[in-house]
Amino acid sequence: MHPALHTRRDDLNAAFVRGLAYLGGIFALSMVAAHVFQSPPAIRIINPVHRSEWVEIERPFPAFVLAIPEANNAPSDYAIYRNADGSGRKDVLSLGEADAAGPYLRVEIYRPGREIAHFGDPDRTLDAAAAALGPVGIQHDGEPLETKFGALAVFPFDTSKGVPRRCLGFVRAYDDPQLQLSGWFCRGTEPIQRSTLACALDRLTLLSAGSEPKVGALFARAELHRSFCGQHDPLLAATPKYHLLWKALARRGPQRRIGR
Repeated sequence: MHPALHTRRDDLNAAFVRGLAYLGGIFALSMVAAHVFQSPPAIRIINPVHRSEWVEIERPFPAFVLAIPEANNAPSDYAIYRNADGSGRKDVLSLGEADAAGPYLRVEIYRPGREIAHFGDPDRTLDAAAAALGPVGIQHDGEPLETKFGALAVFPFDTSKGVPRRCLGFVRAYDDPQLQLSGWFCRGTEPIQRSTLACALDRLTLLSAGSEPKVGALFARAELHRSFCGQHDPLLAATPKYHLLWKALARRGPQRRIGR
């Protein structure tokens, strides 16, 4: 081969290698620059949606009834709540105005599902349930209250939110069936008499146990011990006067059942 051709081929190879080296260097510099000057990655902030632990059921079918004839004109409400995760159920009956000086009675029947293994301490249960009232001075009345549902733990307390009132809370839990009966009775600045609360709970009855025959049996046994507010047995204390049970109402009316 001619020496001149050989030299030219070597020059072309050297130029090609140098070109590749330049391109590689430019690529490397561009990668470094992109890394240094790139914008910080966008972080999408996701605000978690709060889901209530208890969901109110629309158009509830009442399973219980609270009949207090002399409170015929008092506002009443019946609500059912289902636990979002554990399928537990709370039936809440109320009679009277929640934030007024007049009588107000609230009864809750809680039938738990998978959300709890056992019920909590009665005083803590009442404190949490009555949080909207701002209960203060909760005291455990040492002597249980005897009712047709058996002995109930009672807790006098005052309200610190809304209209000042004095209340008497109550709690009773059963193991078989697993059921908790709780609530409170409030009225103005006068303390609620224990006999008044017992008389009010004497009016709580079952409408339908559904697929829970043990609940039906529990309420059937309770009816056997019903005192009819002291009239069932002459040895019991005299029946509390209607104005003591529902002092805010002046007239008696026909029997009324709480429900929608």
